[in-house]
Amino acid sequence: MLHFRIRLRRTTAGCCAKSRPKLKYVHARPNVVEFAPPEPQCGYRSCPATSPTMLNVHLVPHTHDDVGWLKTVDQYFYGSRNDIQHAGVQYILDSVIPELLNDPTKRFIYVEMAFFARWWREQDNIMKENVRKLVNEGRLEFVLGGWCMNDEASTHYNAMIDQHTLGFSFLEQEFGACARPRVGWQIDPFGHSREQASMFAQFGFDGLFFGRLDYQDKDNRLKQHNMEFVWRGSPKNLGEASELFTGVLYNHYVPPPGFCFDESCNDEPIMDDERMHDVNIQSRVQDFIKIVNDQAQHFHSNNIMMTMGSDFQYQNAHTWYKNLDKLIKYVNQQQSNGSNINLLYSTPSCYLFNVNHLNQVWNSTKDDFFPYASRENTFWSGYFSSRAALKGYARKSNNFLQVCKQLDVLANLMRQGVNVTEDLRLYKEALGVVQHHDGVSGTEKQHVANDYAQRLAAGAEKCQKVTNAAFEKLLPKGSEKAPSQVYCPLTNISYCEFTEHNKQFMVTIYNPLGHAVTDYVRIPVVASMYRVVDPRGANVTAQLVPVSDETKKIPERNGSIAQSELFFHVELPPLGYSTYFVMETKNSDEATSKNSKIVPVTSGKADIPLYIQNDEYLVLLDNINGNTLGINNKKKKIDLPVNQGIWWYEAYGGNCSKGEFQASGAYALRTKGERQRVPDKEMQLNSYILTGELVQEAHMIFGDEASQVIRLYNNKPYVEFEWTVGPINIKDKIGKEYITLYDTQQTVESGDLFYTDANGREILERRRDHRNTWSFNNTEHVAGNYFPVNSRIYIQDKAKNQQLTVLTDRSEGGGSLESGTMELLVHRRLLYDDHFGVGEPLNETGADGQGLVVRGKQLALLDTIKDSPALHRSLALRMYMAPSVSFSPLTMTPEQAMVKYNTQWSALKKPLPANVHMLTLEQWVSPSITPVEVSQILLRFEHIYEKDEDPVLSQPATVNLTDFTTFKIEAMRELTLGANLPLSELNRLPWRYIPDSEESLSKEELLRTAIPHSDPPTTITLQPMQIRTFVATLNTQH
Repeated sequence: MLHFRIRLRRTTAGCCAKSRPKLKYVHARPNVVEFAPPEPQCGYRSCPATSPTMLNVHLVPHTHDDVGWLKTVDQYFYGSRNDIQHAGVQYILDSVIPELLNDPTKRFIYVEMAFFARWWREQDNIMKENVRKLVNEGRLEFVLGGWCMNDEASTHYNAMIDQHTLGFSFLEQEFGACARPRVGWQIDPFGHSREQASMFAQFGFDGLFFGRLDYQDKDNRLKQHNMEFVWRGSPKNLGEASELFTGVLYNHYVPPPGFCFDESCNDEPIMDDERMHDVNIQSRVQDFIKIVNDQAQHFHSNNIMMTMGSDFQYQNAHTWYKNLDKLIKYVNQQQSNGSNINLLYSTPSCYLFNVNHLNQVWNSTKDDFFPYASRENTFWSGYFSSRAALKGYARKSNNFLQVCKQLDVLANLMRQGVNVTEDLRLYKEALGVVQHHDGVSGTEKQHVANDYAQRLAAGAEKCQKVTNAAFEKLLPKGSEKAPSQVYCPLTNISYCEFTEHNKQFMVTIYNPLGHAVTDYVRIPVVASMYRVVDPRGANVTAQLVPVSDETKKIPERNGSIAQSELFFHVELPPLGYSTYFVMETKNSDEATSKNSKIVPVTSGKADIPLYIQNDEYLVLLDNINGNTLGINNKKKKIDLPVNQGIWWYEAYGGNCSKGEFQASGAYALRTKGERQRVPDKEMQLNSYILTGELVQEAHMIFGDEASQVIRLYNNKPYVEFEWTVGPINIKDKIGKEYITLYDTQQTVESGDLFYTDANGREILERRRDHRNTWSFNNTEHVAGNYFPVNSRIYIQDKAKNQQLTVLTDRSEGGGSLESGTMELLVHRRLLYDDHFGVGEPLNETGADGQGLVVRGKQLALLDTIKDSPALHRSLALRMYMAPSVSFSPLTMTPEQAMVKYNTQWSALKKPLPANVHMLTLEQWVSPSITPVEVSQILLRFEHIYEKDEDPVLSQPATVNLTDFTTFKIEAMRELTLGANLPLSELNRLPWRYIPDSEESLSKEELLRTAIPHSDPPTTITLQPMQIRTFVATLNTQH
């Protein structure tokens, strides 16, 4: 027996109505149902008429405009570098808008606000009013509405939400409610995340359409008429609030074969003049009718959608619309001959509304769609790790952007006459562009990757102006001017020009988390003795660690004179900062720094027992190959043989003419043979162990291409693996895929199960060589079992109650290819293009042209299954929202500085609950609100645990808003996740579907605490995995 869950929601009717529009029959056109508003309106009321007895074919004119790929975002907008690709977005919009204005039946959808906002800025008031008219009548419709169409495998949920919010905000301010997107449109990303679906539902979308689906999955869905379904984005936690109707586009996102009418295509136009010899109208109509009937047999309803457009099409929109007009006219004329096909201009949301109106019962799924394979031997899982340096830079940039937005609010900059809106906008837009599915994914040309990085660097410079302005307000106790803050973005390779050339300085560490944090700071220095003083004037023990030879060889470090790194422990208040003082000294009695003890390790011999340890862990090392031999959690008495090290696969080379010749490239991963150890047997290991009062390190050097530092900090419950790979040697004409491997020698009996995160949030169970909803034939053992790892991967031995978790500092591809193992792909250098459009191999040559060196880190946690979530949840949060470190000159004694400056400060009276994260804090400008008159902020709080993960931390959590010290809230309104609709006005389309037995929190339970605008709360309650979004009006007298 089937049990149906029916959700009773009112429909969203855009700006015009909150209930389902009434229907009427129009007798002048038999069997055609028409919506009955008195005049054109936006939302579903603006949808064109359809017929209940005919097969309605919704023709959707659209363009897909990559925000960087083969050309930079600027080049694409202006249409420059047409020698690379003929594409100019400004001409698309210039061409489409007049066509829409000339004919009220025509429709067009637009997606990428990064382009539309540029075009909009160049328009005069007459054009702007014309475009607003089109939007208000539903003829120009914005779908998706983010700054870009973001990647779903390499993106973090924080950045995904931010880039959509940026686009939504632009639309709301320029067009109002009629421009609010109602559907997701992820037509080109290379696989699809369940967390993305959950976000779309929380944005208030009624549906999602995507283009790419594994070829085996698609074949199966076509046979089972299952191309449309309800996707359960968070079945265990958020329930109905995360559910989304989802459709897989039949023909990717391109026109049906033979019916591309763009000037870039070679298909025949519709020739209908009977006086001409080449008239083809009859054959063209019959060909199209056949295509329609072929597609319709795979779908359930009497509505199908056809995408009429593709990459950068409609630069000459007239060629498209003139031929579509003819196609519609002549196909519909066949109705008089018994045809049941009705063609019409439409949009995805109008198609969705018509399908919803039929009130059918749909299948459901709770899986994601990774990895995507386009044919045998062709799994698009390489891009999970492509351009590892850019992936790391994007993650760190997002971290810094959150710092800047927070400090802008906490220092009350706008209310004190310091307007940094433009500086922040540039950084937001840079981050928004990089989230594109050919951006952070690593699938762009090299010159485009360079452009993305340059945008992030320019944005960071603007952001530093914001933080400097904030510290000028926060640091001084009186009228003393605060010293300027200097940032060192290359400290990960032990390079900081400021600290290397100043004998004494202040170090200000800002903590963007709402929890107190203890951490270690690493500062490149040149002297041999230092005194470190904390914010209260107490001496701080420090440890000097020599800069390794491997670090000194990194080309980007050229110019550094640092010989050591100064390590010391810092204590940071929640949502606040601490300032420490560092002074070079010649007096050993005054110095608080201690030197490290270094013991070389000779391959095959051990001068001392090969291990490092702290009070939490002991790591046993192998002096033969540089790998770990075991990890011991001393407090939990869990001892595992863990063989951890750096290995590599040979990348498959081929001409890509068919699956068996598929090459490994920027998109695809294809390995040849078994993984190989680094170093090879002939290579000599040259490593050493370093010990001291604060940190213990094992430096394992694997020849010229890879090295690793295994690090234990005092009182830290994890093992840090800092890997360095590159320059990768390709003189042997072999492309290489470098991995870090964690092999428990089958001691952890994990079987074929392992677990990965979805965009940094919920955890998904993975099963090797298996897909839950279809019979999977895996033609690539490695690539077919790799999944996106945005923040963590783990394996469990349920019988022994053991879990080994690895946290990452960037998105990487990973999997468990045998029981008890995990591996993560950290760096790639390839010699073949994989023939998916980018046109060049993934061969990053670095600053010196010899090959890019990439450095990153992973944290390994060994614990019980029950206690692991509390560790990996909090540590993953700290990795992506790390403290921000800045430096400033010290021109007085620490004691004098403490009199003049606030050396420790917090914006909270007490920390947030341990299971709550303040996801967003930024200045906000609502339409019709003048920032000078009314100060508003955007706030997001999230519960970072899932249901049943932890007996205490998975319980509902409450935030007290009176705990903030720098602002007082006068009024609040709760919004949808994208901050463009009051939550009280959210009314999504209802869908009936076949559920499974899982129970979860209902939408009504989640929303029953929604806060009205007139009732400022003192507390906010969060359920597991819930994100709540608020716009708050502040008391400007506070």
